[in-house]
Amino acid sequence: MTRVGRRLMRRVSARGSCGDSGNAIVEFLGIALVLLIPLVYLVLVLARLQAAGYAVQGAAKDAGRAYVLSASATEADSRAQAAVVLAVRDQGFSADDAHLAARCSISQCLNPGTDVTTTVTILVTFPGIPSVARSYIPVQIPVSSTHVTTVDRLRAEQ
Repeated sequence: MTRVGRRLMRRVSARGSCGDSGNAIVEFLGIALVLLIPLVYLVLVLARLQAAGYAVQGAAKDAGRAYVLSASATEADSRAQAAVVLAVRDQGFSADDAHLAARCSISQCLNPGTDVTTTVTILVTFPGIPSVARSYIPVQIPVSSTHVTTVDRLRAEQ
């Protein structure tokens, strides 16, 4: 190659390498932000739903146990509600978020052999949604669990 050809090749190669310098990092950051922000939000929502699942499952089981071990029907309701509050708070939810429904297989709930069905429901709200948008967008998912507990057959009738 001639001297003029070599100079021309150096100029072309120098221009080509300097023109795109630093663009790859900018493109990577742009794509990473577009993909990572929704992914992190999805992980937060799924973690909240999983915590609610653990909370309602434990609360329904504990409420049923507290209900059947109570001495009277009025005491059973308050003990079951207290068990729900403890189980729900353990997973980071407010006691106001949980709803307990208990029903018996017969009218006398604490008779031996009676099945007591407890259902606990929590409305999980998506994190970070402003209150203005909540009236237009459904931002709550109900999570519930049902547990059946049997009153001990050797228990004295109430």
